[in-house]
Amino acid sequence: MAKKAPVFNITIPIYEGVDLMDVAAPCEMFNWMGVYWKAERTVVVRLAAATAKTVKTRDKLKLTPDITFAEYDKKRLPTDLIWVPGGDVPHLSKMMKNEAYLNFLKKQSKQAVYVTSVCEGALLLASAGLLDGYEATTHWAFVPCLKKFPKIAVADGYLRFVVDRNRITGGGISSGLDEALEVIARVSSYEIACQVQLITQYFPKPPINGSIPDRNDKCPLDGA
Repeated sequence: MAKKAPVFNITIPIYEGVDLMDVAAPCEMFNWMGVYWKAERTVVVRLAAATAKTVKTRDKLKLTPDITFAEYDKKRLPTDLIWVPGGDVPHLSKMMKNEAYLNFLKKQSKQAVYVTSVCEGALLLASAGLLDGYEATTHWAFVPCLKKFPKIAVADGYLRFVVDRNRITGGGISSGLDEALEVIARVSSYEIACQVQLITQYFPKPPINGSIPDRNDKCPLDGA
């Protein structure tokens, strides 16, 4: 009998008002990683939440959690990689103070090989103290918010992602695609990351040439 490939568990903790692409992009990329890595590891991506209730994204699309935070404890499920997504200002502000969510991040991060976030998800990791002593980034508009955490070294400029040891933080929304490929290359192999890039045809050439403002001092969470 062929031996089963060990499972690589990826946890994405979602919440009301979460950014759709912050969840959908890694789900797409990591599941393709599982296709090409299956001889060595079985990739399982789970959407986790405080309850089993349907969650509405910022765009009002509905996501159904695969598992609750309590079930993680009950089943003693491991997390090899945790990916924390961003969300809209009202809900993000609440989640930054939500003990159940922050405690889940802390607990899963203790055993994770990589602790990652995209967009404003970095502010949730920061609120849990999980970026203290690390260099990090976030969505360009929320960089002033991240700078309010004195123990975090906020990266200069508006980078697509930042790697500091086992912490990987991404910039705004679409940055999650680049970040996911970096994660895949580190977790599985560069060759598998190239295969994922090819199958998803991720060779971006935007038809427009916008730019991020040179200076941004206001945190969108002020007064939220």
